[in-house]
Amino acid sequence: MYRSGNPALNDSTFEKSAYTDAPWWGGHESNMMTIEGVSEKTGLLLLITTSTALATAFSMPEAAPLAFLGALGSFIVAMIVFISGSMNPILICTYAALQGLFIGGMTWYFEIQLALPGIGLLAAFLTFLILGGMITIYRAGLISWDRNMAIAVTSAVFAIFMIYMVSIVGAITGWFHFPYIHGAGPLGIAFSLFVVGIGALCLVADFDFIERGVQRGAPKQLEWRAAFGLMVTLIWLYLEILKLLAKIAVSRR
Repeated sequence: MYRSGNPALNDSTFEKSAYTDAPWWGGHESNMMTIEGVSEKTGLLLLITTSTALATAFSMPEAAPLAFLGALGSFIVAMIVFISGSMNPILICTYAALQGLFIGGMTWYFEIQLALPGIGLLAAFLTFLILGGMITIYRAGLISWDRNMAIAVTSAVFAIFMIYMVSIVGAITGWFHFPYIHGAGPLGIAFSLFVVGIGALCLVADFDFIERGVQRGAPKQLEWRAAFGLMVTLIWLYLEILKLLAKIAVSRR
């Protein structure tokens, strides 16, 4: 199995040997993971995230502490899921709710503070448009997810993560910053386009990984873990599209 670019779905996620003490791994068809089951659980998580995001956005700026809580809390919960390999629905739904708090605050900031009304709705539309497009491309077999592409995408995700981590450290300490990458100039827009492209390829990686799990008869409980992995990619993609649209809008002023 090729490694997914998503840390929520690693090589052992759908390996039976990783769950030797799990009594629920059986051979009954009704207890096996399905694409439909993953879709239903992903839809539920999206509903939770959207609901908390809207509630937070319409309560800003008073809800700013909740947005900060969402950012910190969702990171902690995500780390717990990553490290423990948890498939607990309550924990994963909590992640979705906390991310909604953060997304709501971020969207309000872009729409009100940066005077970009409607940018959140457009970013959401483009996110789902990319999701639908990548599903179509994947199902049509137009992208072959092989080892070389897996290595390339995983390396790109790691490089992007390192750039963001270094940027955060520079911003906190004031020692350095990256105005060209994070600015609204051509280089900044090109960087955001690159990140969105990598995010879209991560969706293909997730689809491929989940389909392999279904083919191998993974247990139904792992649908929650698969849905969590998709949510991580979709939320990342939404935030990157939000930043891209903001850069384009600012560059035209």
